[in-house]
Amino acid sequence: MFYRDLINKYYPGINIEEGLVKKKTTFRVNNLKSNKEEIEEYLNSNNIKYSNVDFYEDAFILDDDIDIRELDIYKDGKIYVQSLSSMLPPLFFDYKQNDSIIDMAAAPGGKTSEIASITKDTVLITAVEKNKLRGEKLIYNLDKQGLKHYSIIFEDATKLNEFMKFNKVLLDAPCSGSGTITYDQIDQVTEDLVNRSSNIQKELLNKAINLVNVGDEIIYSTCSIFKVENEEVINKYIQEGRIEVVPIKTTIETLPSTIDGVITIKPSELYEGFFVSKLKKLK
Repeated sequence: MFYRDLINKYYPGINIEEGLVKKKTTFRVNNLKSNKEEIEEYLNSNNIKYSNVDFYEDAFILDDDIDIRELDIYKDGKIYVQSLSSMLPPLFFDYKQNDSIIDMAAAPGGKTSEIASITKDTVLITAVEKNKLRGEKLIYNLDKQGLKHYSIIFEDATKLNEFMKFNKVLLDAPCSGSGTITYDQIDQVTEDLVNRSSNIQKELLNKAINLVNVGDEIIYSTCSIFKVENEEVINKYIQEGRIEVVPIKTTIETLPSTIDGVITIKPSELYEGFFVSKLKKLK
């Protein structure tokens, strides 16, 4: 089986499949409409059990199995439902006021709105989505979250005009989803899917490098744990001397990597498998 073959190749002796299970519901506070204290008060007053997260004070884990969409804090856009691993990439930027940031694969808007929440909407965000239907969902989510300083480009991100320049790029690239599937879905991850994903990821990262100036930041992430979609993608441009890794760390359990300073989250009962790297443009 292709999935197991790659796992054995990349992570021999490590049990990955035990973590391919359904996760608890997790969400983060939307600081444009609320704050941690208000959300905790709401949960406590409604006898909803929850846990906090050490790496991100605005993140919550619901211990109760409830329909979060029925909660007023959800309906009012005061929280955003998002996996814990998916919350990681925006946390590693070194934000400055009035930054110009592009999210190259923005829909449905989780990371775009997280950037706005972290920065209190003091940066200008450009969100890119080539699919009009997904783009409509993106606009709906960003408006519901209360974002003011954003623009949308309906375009294939690989075709973006390079006359545009940004201080920072978030590229959460489309991938095979090998880190987010459950055990019964492993047959869906095919060799063709992985190879196609890897090829488009290289195109997108090349474009990301061209959209920033020397010294600027790029966060490259995927919800895959396969190195062909992660380390091998960024290593192409490291070897060309165009980028270097800015080391990042996490307290979450990670898988071994062939590149120092990047992280691959190991799938578990709480965390999806996820790759995150922080890169600096050299030329």
